[in-house]
Order: sequence, then structure tokens, then C-alpha cells
Amino acid sequence: MLTRRILNDLVKFQRSISRKFSAKVSPKNLEHLKSRSLISIKGPESSDFLQGLITNDIRHLSEGIPNIYTLFLNTRGRVLYDTIIYKSLEENTFLIEVDAAATNDLQKHLKMYKLRRKVDISSLEDKMKVWASFETDFDVENLEKSKFEGRIFPCGSLTNTSTKILDDVMIFKDPRIPNYSLRILSQENVSREEIAKKLDFDDLKVQNDMNYRAFRYRLGIGEGVDDLSPGKSFPLEINCDYMHGVSFHKGCYIGQELTARTHHTGVVRKRLMPLIFDNLPSKTFNYDENVIDEKGKSVGKFKGNEGKLALGLMRISEALSAKELKIQGEMLKVVKPCWWPVDSPKEKMSIN
Repeated sequence: MLTRRILNDLVKFQRSISRKFSAKVSPKNLEHLKSRSLISIKGPESSDFLQGLITNDIRHLSEGIPNIYTLFLNTRGRVLYDTIIYKSLEENTFLIEVDAAATNDLQKHLKMYKLRRKVDISSLEDKMKVWASFETDFDVENLEKSKFEGRIFPCGSLTNTSTKILDDVMIFKDPRIPNYSLRILSQENVSREEIAKKLDFDDLKVQNDMNYRAFRYRLGIGEGVDDLSPGKSFPLEINCDYMHGVSFHKGCYIGQELTARTHHTGVVRKRLMPLIFDNLPSKTFNYDENVIDEKGKSVGKFKGNEGKLALGLMRISEALSAKELKIQGEMLKVVKPCWWPVDSPKEKMSIN
């Protein structure tokens, strides 16, 4: 079976580098990500095929890095799908993690550009599960106390080869936030309790105090079609560059021109940022609803919320300098993510 063969190959691959696993994360929460699924890409031309479609450099996977964060863009340089790509030990085989609601659309997108390439594309949606284990013990508003400070690595210089294998469960560091979250792949029939036992999570909570969506919003990380509506966002606006998801040194790929031009001019005035409501909202908000400052001016767009924690595409300078922020009368504040790198001179010019 394809799934069993892929898992066996991943087992061999993870064992080959498991000695390098030195993760200092101590995650307390473990969640099955029902909103994420996997697509298998296999064939002698699979690497070159993906290289021309994604923002990151697929060659990182041949250099020992087990997974990469990357985007698929349209011809106008806007984000279609945010993904994590895993390398299988099986020759010329990759697993693409994507929003489950976008699985069919991504398959169509891949097949549209496949042409006569020797590539097989198949869904593993009903055969494998994606899990996240994540740390919640950090101060998102205090840079001095945050363990994220100084953890950013530019794309192309990643040294994260850390991963681990326990029977039929594969554990990877999340390539976007490797020190606070793990990605786990398993067969469909593996339960949460089995994974927790294999990970030796003695203090794993029966009821999580924070779910994965709230965890992401607390950090200002968008994921999937609910946060990143296909064809609307630009890569740098969703912090793809800050999360090791784009290479500015590889060859051409679909949507590259605008992304490269924006990077080299250094002008990124809007980015996804965490929002925190003063009180638990009593209303529901529309996607892209305006976030208003004390002058009644729109300084951002609402993307979603989980309780008091929310996500917004914000005008950085205006939002951070605002004395008051609200949406439909509900008061909130914006937080500059503690994991953002120090502003470059160009970024300071564009923000100030």
C-alpha cells in the first residue's frame, strides 16, 4: 500500500537523523489538526516540478532538512495555499501538508502545471493524520521574557535537521516556529492517547487550556483558507519571509516577480499581527472587517478570532501608534510579535 510504504520510508529517514534530535521544546498540548491533510508527490521530476511552483527552495530537503514551510502563488503573486512539505526517504517522493478544504484545489493546481512531467499526484486525506504539539508557556507581549527572541533564521541558512521517530509516529519541528511547536504525522488509526504515550507526555492535559488556533493567533500566525483567503494575500504580508518560507536566491517560480520586488524595496507596510480583545467578544465579526483607531480611520483588517485572541492584517505603524483600537465597538489592542526579527534600515524607513 502507498501509505504503508511512505510511512516505512519516513521511518527509515527519521531514524537516519534521529540522533541529531535535540529539541528543547516541552509541549503540553497535543491536537489532531482535522483542518490539515496530505498530498503525495512522486516521480523522477517531482523536485524540479515543485521548484517552479513554490516560494521556498526544494533543494533544502536534499541537504538534510526534513521539512520546509512554503507557499503556492498565483501569477499575480498572491497566496493560494500555505503548505509544509516533508521529504520521504523513498526516492523522489514528497508529502505536502495543506488545508483540508483546499486539497482538491491544490491537486487541480498541480495537475494544471504537470503537463507531461513524470509526476504522480495523490491525496492521503483518508490515510494519514496531521497533529500539532505546542508550547503555551511564553509571554507574547514581553520581548525580554520571550524564548522566541533571536530565534529567526533567514531562508537558505536553516540548520534544523531535528526530527524523531517513535514506531509509526513521525515527529518534526514546525519549520515556522521550531522552538515552540512540533508537527506529527501518523496513520489514520493512531489515537491522541497513543501519540501522547509515545512522546512520554506525562503532564499532557486532558482538556487543553489553549487550542491550536488560539496558539497561532497568540503569535500572529495565519494558516489555511479561513485565515488566508486564496488569491488575496501577498507572501510578505503574511510573514512568509519571517517564517523561513521564501527564498530570494532560487530560480524563477510562479508569482516570483512581485515578491522579489517587494523584498528588495523593503516596503512592507502591512503584516499579520496578533490582536487581543479587552473582553470576550459578544459579537461575531466578518472576515476583513475594518479595525478602527480613535480617529475613526481603518488601520487593519480582521481575519479571525478564538475567544479573546484574534488575528489581523494591520498597517504596522498606524496600528502600533494608535491610542485606541476597536471593531464594532469592541475594544482591542495589537501586539508586535515577539518573534519578529529586528527591523532592517529599509523596514524602519517604511514603518516610520
